[in-house]
Amino acid sequence: MAPVSPSLIFSVCLIFILIPQATTQPSFICHICSPGLGNYTTNSTYAANLNHVFSSFSSNTAIDNGFYSASYGLDPDKVYAIGLRRGDLNQDVCRSCLNDSTLALIQLCPNQKEAIGWYDNCTLRFSNHSIFGSEDDIPSCYRYNRSNVSDVDGYGKAVKSLLDSMISEAASSTRKFATKTSVAPDLSKLYGFVQCTPDLTEQQCNNCLEMTSSQLPLYGIGKGGGRFYTPSCNFRFDTYLFFQPRAEATLPPSPIFYPPMSAKARIAIIMALLGIIALILVLSICICLRAAKPIDSRETVDKITSVESLQFEFGTIRAATDNFSDTNKLGKGGFGAVYRGTLPNEQEIAVKRLSRNSGQGDQEFKNEVLLVAKLQHRNLVRLLGFCLEGNERLLIYEFVPNTSLDHYIFDSMKRADLNWERCYKIIGGVARGLLYLHEDSRLRIIHRDLKAANILLDAEMNPKISDFGMARMFVVDQTEGSTDRIVGTYGYMAPEYAMFGQFSIKSDIFSFGVLILEIVSGQKITRFRDEENIEYLLTYAWENWREGTTSNLIDPTLRGGPTAEMMRCIHIGLLCVQQNVADRPNMTSVLLMLNSNSVDLPSPTQPASFLQRNLPSAESLQQGINSSVSKYEVSITELYPR
Repeated sequence: MAPVSPSLIFSVCLIFILIPQATTQPSFICHICSPGLGNYTTNSTYAANLNHVFSSFSSNTAIDNGFYSASYGLDPDKVYAIGLRRGDLNQDVCRSCLNDSTLALIQLCPNQKEAIGWYDNCTLRFSNHSIFGSEDDIPSCYRYNRSNVSDVDGYGKAVKSLLDSMISEAASSTRKFATKTSVAPDLSKLYGFVQCTPDLTEQQCNNCLEMTSSQLPLYGIGKGGGRFYTPSCNFRFDTYLFFQPRAEATLPPSPIFYPPMSAKARIAIIMALLGIIALILVLSICICLRAAKPIDSRETVDKITSVESLQFEFGTIRAATDNFSDTNKLGKGGFGAVYRGTLPNEQEIAVKRLSRNSGQGDQEFKNEVLLVAKLQHRNLVRLLGFCLEGNERLLIYEFVPNTSLDHYIFDSMKRADLNWERCYKIIGGVARGLLYLHEDSRLRIIHRDLKAANILLDAEMNPKISDFGMARMFVVDQTEGSTDRIVGTYGYMAPEYAMFGQFSIKSDIFSFGVLILEIVSGQKITRFRDEENIEYLLTYAWENWREGTTSNLIDPTLRGGPTAEMMRCIHIGLLCVQQNVADRPNMTSVLLMLNSNSVDLPSPTQPASFLQRNLPSAESLQQGINSSVSKYEVSITELYPR
């Protein structure tokens, strides 16, 4: 008789051991399978490696920090797995939860090479590619309580403040979690919990938690409790105590006994206090005198003294770029040339040098410094500083190695590097960056020139919105403005802006919709070609939508991926480019539609296009904008950056 495979014996034993437990345990809060990453057969090497990894979970005795990672096998059948317990629970709870989840996840995602499941007490994840030390926010899952709150706005702000206050504590801790108690607007208790996988760096954990916290307006509005999960981090809030209080927090404070103080000691303390007061006085006088010094007239004109701490010496930047040599030139745009450089501390930078022949440069320079210096988000390119010397105006940015998105989606060779998983990640990242600009930053920013060339890709292909030279800054409640000076890129411009100078957050939404359709189709909005016929991309997309042949729009290099997800993105793209301004969704709705398949999408209407004959009139466009504005009860004022 043929020998029985050890992996088969283990599988049978695992089933008999775990089935009784699995039947008594609650189901996953949510789980996600990834069929697009491939399947394995029951008796394959991958199946044996997966069983081996899971068996090591149950036998390992060193999960004292609540986190366990393991890998086994050789590529392409190597298995990577992560187990994470909720940070406030003990080791026994963790082991029991992981034992239960191993069988349950295989049953729910049979023969799929990647899956993740979230229990209340632990998380289990496995994959056929390395997931260790990687900050991943896709896929995600959200669940909320059915109970509603009366003060929706006040409660939402209280929850957001509670979650944000725990981020740095969790990111800097060894276990990468934090709990906290606060007070809700109705004076009831509010409890919060945040956690990252401990294999993340402090910065990665901070980024992940900031991203999940920014999703709160999408999912937690009006709910008394909720939780949001990603592979790398999660948060939860509720009105009852759902986590285990830390032991040290329940201990009464130890009494403090002060020894009797001698006369000499008292005199010494008084003298020290007088010295500190004198020092503060001297520093205050110095600061006042410095503020009273005359300011350079050029700085007065440009109004950027508030960010002078970001100013670089011209000589430093000239040396960093090898005197702006052609070998370091990355490209050229309307602003001027862009150069790669290296600072003395080995930090790589990208330098935008204002073209001296550019009539629009001074205004854009002032605009970009004022705006970008105040914006901090993982999906926005980071401004490191600027330089003013003579006629030179330079902007110094973080260096993003993978150039811009247009180099990938419109290049037949590089297009092969963009599988659908990366495309979807880029779409979601740009959406989160726009949500931050429109809703979550201290200022409301309208970009006005969102396009593939202004989306930079970092080493992990994460998107970063760049080029804020055309952006406009609004007050918080403002959503619409107008201008006599039309700037931007035709094709990406909403028609109400291109024809009448009326711009709003919905103008950026239109550009984002065009970007989605370009990514999915691999075709440029201004140069679309259908076999031998030259068509306008939006027209082609709309005609195929009406005829039920939307799949014609999908780029051949992406076919074979999750078609339903691609079709949903095309649907969202068409909603963003609708002719009626009020019909276009805002970024909050767009992200909700991207992240949740349970949200029903409305049918799109005809796309807006200033290249079509049936253009909307100025009156109808104004009515559309006004209806959109009145819907949110906002004031319409013009605010220029100073």
